Order: sequence, then C-alpha cells, then structure tokens
Amino acid sequence: MGKRAFVVEDEENVREIIRCALESGGLEVSGFEDASAMFAALRDGLPDILLLDIMLPGMDGFETLRRLKKNPKTARLPVILLTARGAETDKVAGLDLGAEDYITKPFGVLELMARVRTVLRRRQDTGTGEAVYKFKDLQLDVARHEVLLNGKPLELTLKEFELLRVLMQHPGRVLTRDFLLDTVWGYSYAGETRTLDMHIRGLRRKLGDSADDGHISTVRGVGYRFNAK
Repeated sequence: MGKRAFVVEDEENVREIIRCALESGGLEVSGFEDASAMFAALRDGLPDILLLDIMLPGMDGFETLRRLKKNPKTARLPVILLTARGAETDKVAGLDLGAEDYITKPFGVLELMARVRTVLRRRQDTGTGEAVYKFKDLQLDVARHEVLLNGKPLELTLKEFELLRVLMQHPGRVLTRDFLLDTVWGYSYAGETRTLDMHIRGLRRKLGDSADDGHISTVRGVGYRFNAK
C-alpha cells in the first residue's frame, strides 16, 4: 500500500494543485476544506502526512495542530503547515506547536514535493542500530525516539530530534548550515538557513541553554557545534 496524505485547504484550486502534485508523486490523497471534516476522516485511520493550511474557516491551522499534538493517537502525525503569512513569528509559532516544516505561499510544486519526500523519509528512517548518545545531563535514544535532560523526557518535534541527533553524532565538530540542511531537511535552498536557525533557537530553549553557554554553540558565519564537555 502506498503512502497516504491528507490536505486541509479551503481554497479549492490550491487544494487541487496540491492533490495533483502529491498523486503524481505516488501518494494517495484526501482533501478537506476545513478541520472538522479532516478530524472526522481521522476516525477511519491516520495518513502518513498532513498538509495543513493556517488560514482556515472555523478552527484555524494553529488550533488544529494544537489538538492533534495533544491527542496521543495523532501526536506523532507529521504536519507541514501551508501559510500565506511570511512573518517569522507565525513560522516559529507553528514549529513550536509541533509542525515538522512550513511552506510559504505561493510555493513551487517541486519544492512542495521535496519537502514532503523529506518528511516521509525521515519518518521512515529512525536511524541505524540501537544508538544511544549521552553527554553529561543529556541523553538521546534513537530506537526509543527519546531525549532525556537530567533524566526527564523532552518533547521535541521530529525535526528538532533529528537535528539534535546529528549534532550529538559529531560532538565538538563544527557542522555547517548547508550540511545540517542537507542532512536533516534534504535540501539547502538559498534563504532556508532561517528554518535551521529557528529550530536551533527552539532546541536551545527546550534544553535550557543561554545564548552559546550550553549544549549548542554558534560558530559565526559557519554553523553550529554540540558541546560535549
């Protein structure tokens, strides 16, 4: 059976463009014009990925995402936000709520498919072996998909988990922005370093880091380093 995608988008023409693009990529697609219809469909089973517009009639995308992440049955469902809002605050809000990625309208079909494939690939690839990375107060267990800080679990998004995993795999090494984008997101489009920087800020906040005095340091003009000391 192929991968399934749900698309929640109130503009029919945009929904059709997305549906055609995803179906051309081999996905089975169900489209919905509002969140209530999508929630009703979830009772019959979960898709492999959800593309969710923010500006929806009734329940908006942020509230929809919040409800999905609070429900244990749908908390792990990968969500890509579709937004006409280009403000960084809106993007950060979506990432903080648990979205794996966001796409700003208008978007290209090739970019859309690249991001969808990356999320699906990361969802399927949970890492090799039974690796556990541990440095001082922080532990990341690949098989359990679990991060512990001082013995207490941290709630990370899939992208935050993957980003932290890559950093902890290379303790003390400076990893360039392009390397991290290629490894975690599967692309390194110009201008997308903002996506990486926002995830780093989110990780630092959850790890309790203060500026560069913590687990992750910024190397100006190059990238980031995980501090194993």
